Amino acid sequence: MAEVKVKLFANLREAAGTPELLLSGEKIIDILLSLTDKYPVLKELIFEKGGEKCEDPVLCGSINILINGNNVRHLEGLETFLTDSDEIGILPPVSGG
Repeated sequence: MAEVKVKLFANLREAAGTPELLLSGEKIIDILLSLTDKYPVLKELIFEKGGEKCEDPVLCGSINILINGNNVRHLEGLETFLTDSDEIGILPPVSGG
């Protein structure tokens, strides 16, 4: 398992009460599940709402997950493998004007 730095931005940072943390996992999905276990309030912000019995979590369309600056949607999605020292950024939608 890889140990990776996870950086949270905007409302995700506020909800978790921390800007970054270290988590271990083999794939992105493992990290996201560990993160939402540790901070349950993040589950509804990161994953699509589904039935309680949903076995395969689906990433919200508006959430961007970056590994070392590369969007996982352009890699293997939630099944993207991780290596030690990877840095993950989780970014919610941002608006402004």
